Amino acid sequence: MANLPQSLSMNAPFGGPPSSAANPAGAQVNKERKLASAENLVLELSNPELRENALLELSKKRELFQDLAPLLWNSFGTIAALLQEIVSIYPVLSPPNLTPAQSNRVCNALALLQCVASHSETRMLFLNAHIPLYLYPFLNTNSKSRPFEYLRLTSLGVIGALVKVDDTEVISFLLSTEIIPLCLRTMEMGSELSKTVATFIVQKILLDDVGLDYICTTAERFFAVGRVLGNMVAALAEQQSTRLLKHIIRCYLRLSDNPRACDALRNCLPDMLKDATFSSCLREDPTTRRWLQQLLHNVGGNRVAAFQAGGGFDHMLVN
Repeated sequence: MANLPQSLSMNAPFGGPPSSAANPAGAQVNKERKLASAENLVLELSNPELRENALLELSKKRELFQDLAPLLWNSFGTIAALLQEIVSIYPVLSPPNLTPAQSNRVCNALALLQCVASHSETRMLFLNAHIPLYLYPFLNTNSKSRPFEYLRLTSLGVIGALVKVDDTEVISFLLSTEIIPLCLRTMEMGSELSKTVATFIVQKILLDDVGLDYICTTAERFFAVGRVLGNMVAALAEQQSTRLLKHIIRCYLRLSDNPRACDALRNCLPDMLKDATFSSCLREDPTTRRWLQQLLHNVGGNRVAAFQAGGGFDHMLVN
């Protein structure tokens, strides 16, 4: 293993050791060949005539290489080429004229940016360059057609990769942008999968103390989040999704950690979370059942803490 190239180290194929494990020399040659292939594909990203195929091949193979992200970031002109792919789509967002081929191509570029956002060496470089802002126009679209939905989902995947690692600096950056309203928009009108990823992002923001304080600083922010969560619960009563419900309940539970928000939840927590509406949905999910029980316990407590914290949201709205 000490002889592996440092720029790109291969993960073992799924299901066990590589077939060439018995022949170290052959395995080394194979890895170096794949490394050279990846480096050539990255170079081809800077050539407009070769870029489309390079995007496709790299996006398909990105999971094979642990250190593809530093290679993408440090290769001359590569990030600029990926941003060029993103910006070129802006004119077809409104009016909505995005074709499936255009959507697939830009989503391949976004998949490579997700790789950069996920890697510990490039994550903060990615943020400091404010690259997430280039994705926000995709989250601000209204069309429910498949090309647009695929574009929203892949863009959310990049933001989801950023918040997956608990880092207050990442959360603080996102809160300085329009990420909360954009996620709330998707939570209202996206597909089930897009709603799930957007709710996960809001959940991860809330789980950071900076994020919880941000949402609960004003009544307007709290009730904006609470209204969308409530509407989603009502919709799930008609068409249930355990995966989505899990993230919604975790958001509510985290909000209940704030005294003023907990006090407000006594009046605005959906009744469907208090009765047996989702009993069958949560039967096989003991973790989410436990979260819901803790939420109901928190909301059912006394009101003293909220007023000790300076009054509830009703007091804030009056002023």
